[in-house]
Amino acid sequence: MATQAITRRDGYRMWQPVGPAPKTGAHGRRVRTNSASAMRKWGGVTPEIYFNKAIDNSRLVKVADPKRAREIAMFSASLAVLFFFTMIYAWQHLSSIEYGYKIEAQKIERDALFEQNRALRLEEASLRDPERIEQLAARMGLVAPQAGQIMHLEATADPTAPVMARASGIQVVETFQ
Repeated sequence: MATQAITRRDGYRMWQPVGPAPKTGAHGRRVRTNSASAMRKWGGVTPEIYFNKAIDNSRLVKVADPKRAREIAMFSASLAVLFFFTMIYAWQHLSSIEYGYKIEAQKIERDALFEQNRALRLEEASLRDPERIEQLAARMGLVAPQAGQIMHLEATADPTAPVMARASGIQVVETFQ
């Protein structure tokens, strides 16, 4: 049977049973249990007394346990090594991700440069087209060279020999429109 503490006005706590109805014997009277009879004996009042005991631990000395210290050192060293290897793995993993991003950026840049190179080669080919050059020359008033206006350079026997500059009889005539 459970009990419940009830505090009276004068500060004492009275204990009263809480739970199922009390048991009755064969003669119809209530059967008291030991705890219930003890509570009734004191009238439901249980004084609470606390004793203050001063404990002085100043003379105690902690005994050094070398086996325990060695276990702690080994555990700490194992954790440090595990942490070290974990950090190396994380650093390598993050570096590989970073290099992957750099490689992708350079591939994109390479593709853009290839496309730009292709566009410039097409533009160069269109600018070197002889028909286009003839049309532009005709628009500017240029005419085809006459016989004798073209001079071929003499090929020297020794290409490393110095060549003297000389004036020729070629005249440049400009016509403005």
